[in-house]
Amino acid sequence: MADSSVEIIEGCRLPVLRKNQENEDEWPLAEILSVKDIPGRKLYYVHYIDFNKRLDEWVTPDRLDMKKLQFPKKEAKTPTKNGLPGSRPSSPERDVKRKAESVCLATQVSAATPVPSLPSSTEVTQAAVYPAIRDSTFSIKSREEHEQLTALTTNGTTRRIIPSQPGRKRKTCGGTDEMVKVFQNNNPRCSTVFLPPGEDSQDSSDGIPSAPRMTGSLVSDRSHDDIVTRMKNIDCIELGRHRLKPWYFSPYPQELTTIPILYLCEFCLKYLKSLKCLQRHLTKCNLRHPPGNEIYRKGTISFFEIDGRKNKSYSQNLCLLAKCFLDHKTLYYDTDPFLFYVMTEYDSKGFHIVGYFSKEKESTEDYNVACILTLPPYQRRGYGKLLIEFSYELSKVEAKTGTPEKPLSDLGLLSYRSYWSQTILEILMSLKPENGERPQITINEISEITSVKKEDVISTLQYLNLINYYKGQYILTLSEDIVDGHERAMQKRHLRIDSKCLHFTPKDWSKRGKW
Repeated sequence: MADSSVEIIEGCRLPVLRKNQENEDEWPLAEILSVKDIPGRKLYYVHYIDFNKRLDEWVTPDRLDMKKLQFPKKEAKTPTKNGLPGSRPSSPERDVKRKAESVCLATQVSAATPVPSLPSSTEVTQAAVYPAIRDSTFSIKSREEHEQLTALTTNGTTRRIIPSQPGRKRKTCGGTDEMVKVFQNNNPRCSTVFLPPGEDSQDSSDGIPSAPRMTGSLVSDRSHDDIVTRMKNIDCIELGRHRLKPWYFSPYPQELTTIPILYLCEFCLKYLKSLKCLQRHLTKCNLRHPPGNEIYRKGTISFFEIDGRKNKSYSQNLCLLAKCFLDHKTLYYDTDPFLFYVMTEYDSKGFHIVGYFSKEKESTEDYNVACILTLPPYQRRGYGKLLIEFSYELSKVEAKTGTPEKPLSDLGLLSYRSYWSQTILEILMSLKPENGERPQITINEISEITSVKKEDVISTLQYLNLINYYKGQYILTLSEDIVDGHERAMQKRHLRIDSKCLHFTPKDWSKRGKW
């Protein structure tokens, strides 16, 4: 459908033909990121608007709908201020007036939209990882509809406040020892849960929660995105018996981006330009497992702990491979401050990499995961949840609570949300009545048992819509749908971490001599 008389340039937008998940034709709007000439025709690299970047691809002209072509808009020129283009001239009086208006507006908003708070106010910093969409598996019918306090996007850049209904008063829970009862299937057999105090509150003074922290040891700076890093630069990777199609850009050497297949040694992860080079390398490479210490083995599953300082070459190669499938994280060649935990599957040929996660040796934010990845051939088989469970097992040995760095990718978000939900529901459903009384547990106790950070526990309860207000108390209502959905999910979860098979001694990394 391309019209040869019209030249398509970078920045143009137009519908492009693609197949959806049901293998049906659709025409989503796409942006042209690059154009290249090959003998006989042109190819266009397109990004589908509102789609994940991993779906970006090169397309032929016959897939373009030229009838709805949109050319890029020219940027309007504005007067300069202090010699800098793009700024309007201003005066001190106008600046003062603008500041006064913004202060007045902020005061009006905070006064007009009161936000009721749950016991701990810090949970909203973690609530950003929960979009305002609930899985049908966990839908419940409660006596009262519990209004959502906030709805945040995954990356925390957009926030929508839903005020409480007019004329409806709701008591706020001030301290952490407020009682929360758990009703199972809405019958009198219930447990009592005490919410912990919000002593670590980081919210703003007007009661509106602050956006989540968007920095981190490996969080990419999106301001430096350019056309090069927005495009996939590797066509195919051969890793052992698997061939992988990268999802995102990865900074491999420029000369390797023009070859059809990039070959990796599956044991040391060294990259090579041809099969001949790989075969020659394998005659010299003595590794049959990742370098470092094997700290866990059960059946065919093993975990290796790798120090980013002692095994710098392997760690850098691992980061290059991981960047092909992680968009939100950036790569640092300084791997010294990190530990890498690589999960492998064993067979007669050696220990084959399945996935990994990295963590800072010293984290001031209680992060127990910096990057986490299950390689595509092993996805949707329970390995991602196993990696997450292992990260929390390490936190239990360290006697700490942990949380992953933000922002999470879309797949990481789903995995963590599922893990937190199953772990917390497992504890709530295991509570037994004592002396005819409902069993009691606090949020802090759940956090200590699971090593899941308190904010993540509370935001998970909010996401599952378990928290309701009933007769002056906060209650957690477990409906039959919740219980049945949880039991079905646990039946499918065959891979679990056995703490008896973990041989791990935490180090005090505050002493620089241990680096």
